[in-house]
Amino acid sequence: MLTAQVKLQTNNVDEVLKAMTLEEKAMLVVGGNRQIASAGDNGMIGSHAQRVPGAAGATQAIPRLGIPSTVLTDGPAGVRISPRRNNDQNTYFCTGFPVGTALACTWNTQLVEEVGKCIGNEVLEYGCDVLLAPGMNIHRSPLCGRNFEYYSEDPYVTGKIAAAYVRGIQSQGVGTSVKHFAGNSQETNRMGVDEIISQRALREIYLKGFEIAVREAAPWTVMSSYNRINGPFTQENGELLTTILRDEWGFDGIVMTDWTGLRNTAAQIQAGNDLMEPGNESQIKDIIDKVKSGALKEADLDICVKRILQYLVKTPAFRAYKYSNKPDLKAHAEVTRQCATEGMVLLKNEGQTLPMSNSKTVSVFGITSYDFIAGGTGSGDVNKAYTIDMMQGLTEAGLKVNAKLANLYQSYKNYQESITAAGPARGGWFWGKAVLPEMAVSRNIINVQAQESDVAIITLGRQAGEGADRQEEGDFTLTDVERQLITDVCNAFHLANKPVVVVLNMGNVIETASWKAMPDAILLAWQPGQEGGYSVADVLTGKAYPSGKLTMTWPNNLIDLPSSASFPNVRPAAAPRMRGNNRGNNKVEFQDYTKHTEGINVGYRYFTTTQASVSYPFGFGLSYTSFAYSKPVVKATKDGLTASITITNTGKRAGKEVVELYVSAPAGGLEKPARELKAFAKTRELQPGQSETLTMQVSLYDLASYNEATQAWETAAGKYTIGFGANVEDIRVTAPYSLSKQQTVKCHDVMKPNMPL
Repeated sequence: MLTAQVKLQTNNVDEVLKAMTLEEKAMLVVGGNRQIASAGDNGMIGSHAQRVPGAAGATQAIPRLGIPSTVLTDGPAGVRISPRRNNDQNTYFCTGFPVGTALACTWNTQLVEEVGKCIGNEVLEYGCDVLLAPGMNIHRSPLCGRNFEYYSEDPYVTGKIAAAYVRGIQSQGVGTSVKHFAGNSQETNRMGVDEIISQRALREIYLKGFEIAVREAAPWTVMSSYNRINGPFTQENGELLTTILRDEWGFDGIVMTDWTGLRNTAAQIQAGNDLMEPGNESQIKDIIDKVKSGALKEADLDICVKRILQYLVKTPAFRAYKYSNKPDLKAHAEVTRQCATEGMVLLKNEGQTLPMSNSKTVSVFGITSYDFIAGGTGSGDVNKAYTIDMMQGLTEAGLKVNAKLANLYQSYKNYQESITAAGPARGGWFWGKAVLPEMAVSRNIINVQAQESDVAIITLGRQAGEGADRQEEGDFTLTDVERQLITDVCNAFHLANKPVVVVLNMGNVIETASWKAMPDAILLAWQPGQEGGYSVADVLTGKAYPSGKLTMTWPNNLIDLPSSASFPNVRPAAAPRMRGNNRGNNKVEFQDYTKHTEGINVGYRYFTTTQASVSYPFGFGLSYTSFAYSKPVVKATKDGLTASITITNTGKRAGKEVVELYVSAPAGGLEKPARELKAFAKTRELQPGQSETLTMQVSLYDLASYNEATQAWETAAGKYTIGFGANVEDIRVTAPYSLSKQQTVKCHDVMKPNMPL
């Protein structure tokens, strides 16, 4: 009598594993697409042409065992797939949401979760199973090219925003892949660089956000990074992928590689890296050969295979979900318009310049006003149907835009685009559309505009993305043309007693200290997604109000950041954009390795402790109204503390306030920053005179610091100061908290630096 072939079910993973051949096991841990896609698939490595063109990759199907292929697609600002397909008249656009920095600056986990639900719905209805997002790496330096995808210099903000994002997406029955685990805070030589980080800084800064997201949101997958940390490549590092991620944090999903990060197959499997993407035929053969030779134990391979099988039974592909290819893009566009406004940060507003009346005549300067930037480049880009620019937004809002100036910029834009079209290609989708150089405007034209218009708006744009870091000159700093434009416009309009507003359309930090005194108002719009022009106009005119606050410090100068001592592009001999390291032991600093000599003193932790001045502090953001903070109530609990505070709108307009809870630790013991963010909360919309009481929880573990000598998280005994602030430098009220006995959580002694720091 023939035995029926076992088929994968939710409750028979072990049985299926037992039925698999060695070849099938090897196939399952290697990605399902082992070729470069065609140009019709947007040139994406690993594109799943058969099912979802333009998706990033897949897992391998094994029909004999009822094992389906699953599709993995890029994020995090929306789903990245090809919008058009061969011999198909339909379109497959996705919603372009605000970039990661904008989402984080909302400080609104509920709103971020709603964004996640929208993105998750598009993942589901376009036939995908996992979104390769969120990006969670720390803003160590403003020069990191992918900071726009990431959330903050602070790990607590990073973890809380990421957890909300993951919960939202996975509520739709699809998965996420939190990335890049870990230490991928630069793009220069990302494929080979060794990030030398102390155990304490690694635990407290670079891993803490991941820990929060894993513990609170249970992402289906984690993506290992390209780089090394303290010697080994992350995808070959069992101390990172097994000891910390699984044994200490309890992660029970799968770990996958970043794309084309080809490393030793046996070392990856032994370390706990379950899936190699996008996959290569040679990897399958290598795994089989190593098992047969004894270089790789089949039992180790089985552990990875079992985890992939457990992942598979959760997916829409396994459920045979009948996706529609028709998500509600209109509804999602409304969400992106709303969340973009809430993430915008009002940096300056003298004389109540903003909001503007909708009867104003406006002179709109800056080429980015006419060529608005919705998001960053590379795998973090989204193929969206449209991007609303500033002109469209201002016009819809009822503002009268000076046509003569607009026509001048449009002619310049057309000219520059013709030059770009005639020149060499930029490398397709990966490098994105070039940002046009700023147009020089004569003082005579500006003087005429100052007579004809009521207000000037200058938009400054920046673009960045995967594969390269930013430069200091002309990117972090203003170009000569931009500086002259701001100077001349401010001089002319101020002479006519008319205000100037600067709008920053970018995903990262720039230098502002040298010029911020000139304009009357500065609005940080970020890269706000496909509805960006509408969102900016909503805030400028008061249809919406700004309630965002910075999740990173804006320094006076780049060199003020302690990380600048070792960030490659800050050095006189900047590191080349290398794809790997072939020099063996002959390693060169700033090229082959980066020393994190600042330790835990990243961002505001450094500036508040040293009391060094900054242009805009962490947590900063103005409002169209004002708020009063009540006397707080802090109560000790068995596991930590509960803090409550009442916020009252004391102004004349509606608004929301973010309350940031900072902790100053007792003196003695481990060296600590002057204050650290340990909780935050955001009010609902408060009308003038309305109040809301916010309650925040802080656990003893949240208060802990990592002691390398004892290999433990230690929460010191003594008197703490709990500060409630509008930003890290503006602590409105404080309350005491005492802990009578030190609390300790032991950890493994792993991830030691391989050279002195």
